[in-house]
Amino acid sequence: MVDAQAREKILGAFLTLLAEKRFERIELSEVAQLANVSLADLRGEFGSTFDMVAAFFRETDKKVLSGGEQLKLDPELGDQSARDRLFEVLMRRFEALSPHREAVRSLYRSARTNPQLAMGLNKLAVRSQQWMLSSAGIGSSGIIGGMRAQALAGFFARATRTWLDDEDPGLARTMASLDRQLATAERLAGFAKEMCRFVPRCAPRRSRRDEAFPEDPNAPVAV
Repeated sequence: MVDAQAREKILGAFLTLLAEKRFERIELSEVAQLANVSLADLRGEFGSTFDMVAAFFRETDKKVLSGGEQLKLDPELGDQSARDRLFEVLMRRFEALSPHREAVRSLYRSARTNPQLAMGLNKLAVRSQQWMLSSAGIGSSGIIGGMRAQALAGFFARATRTWLDDEDPGLARTMASLDRQLATAERLAGFAKEMCRFVPRCAPRRSRRDEAFPEDPNAPVAV
């Protein structure tokens, strides 16, 4: 078993290799050598290179959520709409990902030709977006929460494609793309809510959606 610092070195070594080559070409022995740990210690921390990807997602989540705790102390945050809060959270995610842009680009390239990897990444993305929704004060539990997270994962992936090629330090193109994606999500959520008026069984779901915004029941739902 390795200590936390060595685990961080392993993950850093993996991300360095991922920025240089495709995911499926990374050997466990390469990661161990670059991290200066034995294969036995590497196995004690990670079962596969995909486990390292999952750890990368978790570490990114933690960075965003830690920043989100500071945002909650801002008294102006309570006056923001759900869409604005979610925008702030997701821009924080891009900021957290910035040092690893090439590694993210590599993952996207591999996922295009590797369906199994794509499905695995989608599962990780949906789980992460449930945390992002919670950080923005939007319901993420149950069937409706899962649907929100799945939709948000897709919208964030589209914005990420813009972010990968956005050379502006202010990320103007990324912000514009993310705003468009969230606007689309907001319209789709409004349409789904309106359609529920004609389906009796939707009524309980509609009330659960409203419960996601106790401070402002009239605020639009982001996803």
